[in-house]
Amino acid sequence: MGEANSEKRPLAGQVAVVTGSTQGIGGGVAIRFAQAGARVLVQGRESQRAGGEKIVQAIEAAGSQALLVTGDLRDESHCRNIMRNALSRFGRVDILVNNAGVVHRGTIEDTSTELWDEILDVNLRAPFLLCQEAVRHMKERQSGCIVNIGSVNAYCGLKRLLAYSSSKAALMTFTKNLANYLTQYRIRVNQINPGWVLTEGERHLVSVLEGKGENWLESAVKTRPFGRLLLPDDIANAVLFYATNELISGSVLDFEQLPFGAPSDLPI
Repeated sequence: MGEANSEKRPLAGQVAVVTGSTQGIGGGVAIRFAQAGARVLVQGRESQRAGGEKIVQAIEAAGSQALLVTGDLRDESHCRNIMRNALSRFGRVDILVNNAGVVHRGTIEDTSTELWDEILDVNLRAPFLLCQEAVRHMKERQSGCIVNIGSVNAYCGLKRLLAYSSSKAALMTFTKNLANYLTQYRIRVNQINPGWVLTEGERHLVSVLEGKGENWLESAVKTRPFGRLLLPDDIANAVLFYATNELISGSVLDFEQLPFGAPSDLPI
């Protein structure tokens, strides 16, 4: 009975912190972790509180506990307090998933200093601060798992994603360097580079902000070899794999369906 239960809930007793988890990929990861038995700190911007409360309800419906913390990841004190809030509420942190990210557009000609700083602050500086806080706790326990969510754009990226692509490439090096250092403390660090994922934010971005209309998805799926875009659940299952595998560290999983014959057409 115990073995069967551990197979269904392999994260029972553990605590996970997932940034950017009020919706999209992060929300999917938070719910998947709860289904696997983990208690979860859900983080997002204050403007996304309603979405965060829905994720908390889904976690509780899965039979687990959750804590919602909102704030701006550009704020150092908020980043550091995320981990402290988790420790205060749950008493431990086993898993950190740095998922939150900013995907604003910009080329070398029209990316302002302010935009560059915002993207790097959220996509790279915040994971650094969160990892710094997490390591202090995980080091004492000689155990821990960190998963950074990157992007296939780390290898080059679309022309209009200069700052975003740069941040994800830097995050990839950060992941490998951190994994190399933290091996001595049995803390595992890995990264997942998703390709084109169908989230609420992606729907709004493409259909409204980029003006592609409501039928863009019909055309988009035709470029995917498996006939669909990736879903948050796909990424969540990959994150769960890293969270439950104790032998892998320093790896990068490129999770993408590249369109056949058009390897340069990297999605967002």
